[in-house]
Amino acid sequence: MTSRAEWLRTTLLATSLAFTLTGPTLADSAASPNTKPAEFKVTDFLLDNGMEVVVIPDHRAPIVTHMVWYKIGSADEPPGKSGIAHFFEHLMFKATTNHAAGEFDRAVSDIGGSNNAFTSYDYTAFHETVAPSALEQMMGFEADRMRNLILTDDVIKTERDVILEERRSRIDNNPQAVLDEEVDATLWQNQPYRIPVIGWMQEMEQLNRTDAVAFYDKYYRPNNAVLIVAGDVEPETVKALAEKTYGKVARGPDLPPRIRPVEPEQNTKRTVTLTDARVSVPSFSTQWVVPSYHTARPGEAEALDLLAEILGGGNRSRLYQALVVKQGIASNAGAYFQGTMLDDTNLTVYGAPRGDARLADVEAAVDAEVARVASGGVTPDELEKAKDRYIRSMVFARDKQDSMAEIYGSTLATGGNVQDVQQWPDRIRKVTADEVKAVAARYLVLSRSTTGYLLPQQQAGN
Repeated sequence: MTSRAEWLRTTLLATSLAFTLTGPTLADSAASPNTKPAEFKVTDFLLDNGMEVVVIPDHRAPIVTHMVWYKIGSADEPPGKSGIAHFFEHLMFKATTNHAAGEFDRAVSDIGGSNNAFTSYDYTAFHETVAPSALEQMMGFEADRMRNLILTDDVIKTERDVILEERRSRIDNNPQAVLDEEVDATLWQNQPYRIPVIGWMQEMEQLNRTDAVAFYDKYYRPNNAVLIVAGDVEPETVKALAEKTYGKVARGPDLPPRIRPVEPEQNTKRTVTLTDARVSVPSFSTQWVVPSYHTARPGEAEALDLLAEILGGGNRSRLYQALVVKQGIASNAGAYFQGTMLDDTNLTVYGAPRGDARLADVEAAVDAEVARVASGGVTPDELEKAKDRYIRSMVFARDKQDSMAEIYGSTLATGGNVQDVQQWPDRIRKVTADEVKAVAARYLVLSRSTTGYLLPQQQAGN
């Protein structure tokens, strides 16, 4: 099963709420520049039990990606029950009243498919990639485990031991992961994003069958789920199969709005420092609380996306060119914006020194580039090139069905809709240089930032 950190690293670009749905594929463009753009007609409908279904036809290969997104993540957990969302992701692979434990996995493996799941702050998703002929079987398995899990004390104990070991290996034994947790707990003063997705060890140890059953009964219902099917399928076929499988699952009680604690005004600069003998190269990251696509004023999230792209989105970015190419003081430097979140999110800049350069020099140079954008803005040419790079990246992302499914799934699970995805390219193209400058000046203020330092042991006293 995929951890949040691993999933984020591999899909951050794709899940920035962006996708050019009506543009030609790269192969189409190369073969015939004058070819009319192919239409990717996305279908969206509701089953009678409230389950939303999105179908994204793509007939270029005889495969299909099938994803079920539940609108429940770690930020929705009851106080004192951290880790229950991720724990339940694991439990979903256990026996049901209709299938033995492991039967689902074996069925996917037998047909040469793949399957996995991941938990985030705002959602939990389960996915399979198989031949189209196996789609009904996948739907049957997923619909079955939506309500028919067998949760015994022995099952709970065994899988609880698994997630405790997962925390030891992925977090406790990884200095960067430990620091990331502490930075999150410092950046967020009240919002539940401050709690790690995997949970705090002392609370994970206490998770029990009563907790699991209550969580299952409340959240794992068709009216709290979104089905995404992308690939070599037709909407009519998917609708018929969905009604045949998921449509038989009873609707659950309506859930209240996902209202979470509100973050207070950020008015201090905070730092978190971790020294560890396993660290060989020091590094730092600075984060700010900023609006997400769900909480931003019109145009702000798009401007933040482009700000992060211009600052540190790749080897054409300001940070890379200034610190890595021209000054030669950094081994890496960049920025990213996690726009697809239910509540406010964060924008991050980061860097690490190269050779004899000092971490302090790298940090100062990064801060200078941020200040330069906030005070002087970006040039029209720089902005247009960033837009082109961003849109072009989405064209590449479209060549992966799972990226298409993830874009729609993460958007719909965090308060967006199909139209938000379809209209994203036009909104990006409308962003002005003044708007990018404005969000930089408004949000990237060092006196309201949180910086994390990861240092080798010998630098503990510096």
